[in-house]
Amino acid sequence: MSENVEHFTDDNFGEKAVNSPKLTVVDFWAEWCAPCRMIAPMIEELAKQHKGKVVFGKLNVDENNKTATQYGIRSIPTLLFFKDGKVLKQVVGVRPKAEIEEIVNANA
Repeated sequence: MSENVEHFTDDNFGEKAVNSPKLTVVDFWAEWCAPCRMIAPMIEELAKQHKGKVVFGKLNVDENNKTATQYGIRSIPTLLFFKDGKVLKQVVGVRPKAEIEEIVNANA
């Protein structure tokens, strides 16, 4: 992780992601997932751009399968967009940065 991207776990997910007062974008990923590695720089870049306004974080599905199962994550990468304790949007697979940014800007 980096200073701009939170590290989410089964233990802190409710507090840091679901109950955050800000829009929170969660990247469900795994080490072995090549598409996950492809979008990592984009997540980092968006986190820098929206620092202080939007929370970006990553949850490793291999290490935190309870949360991944709870939210029905079946394919990775999957991005979930949380606000006010609810999932606003789910994006599965590698998508263009502009598409992700559009969702962030519409909900931040």
